[in-house]
Amino acid sequence: MQLHRHRRVMSEINVTPFVDVMLVLLVIFMVTAPLMKQGLDVDLPKAKGKALPAKPRITVVVSKKHNIYLNDRKVSLKELKNKLKAISKRNPEVYLKADRAVPYGVVVKVMAEIKDAGIEKVGLITEPRVRLR
Repeated sequence: MQLHRHRRVMSEINVTPFVDVMLVLLVIFMVTAPLMKQGLDVDLPKAKGKALPAKPRITVVVSKKHNIYLNDRKVSLKELKNKLKAISKRNPEVYLKADRAVPYGVVVKVMAEIKDAGIEKVGLITEPRVRLR
């Protein structure tokens, strides 16, 4: 005689390994995300001000070696003006980042080219001043 045992199929999913994998991936992304930030190395001056909203914007950067970048692409002063003229009708707002070692006259020249391109709103980006208590 055979005994038939009724076995039920286990239909539950063990989520513990899944959660472990997700936590490991979360830690990996949290560690690598700041390293993936690309940009130019500019030592910005410190000043009081509020943070900018996180939205796409046109940024002009003047590096320590007086190189000019438009959204991370190196351009000459003349190219900057021509490219900004084309952009000015769609986005009349530009943010300027200049290294603190760049002479004031160079920054003024870049600002003049931005204004000549038809852009009236120019914001200067600085680093926040840190107060120790």
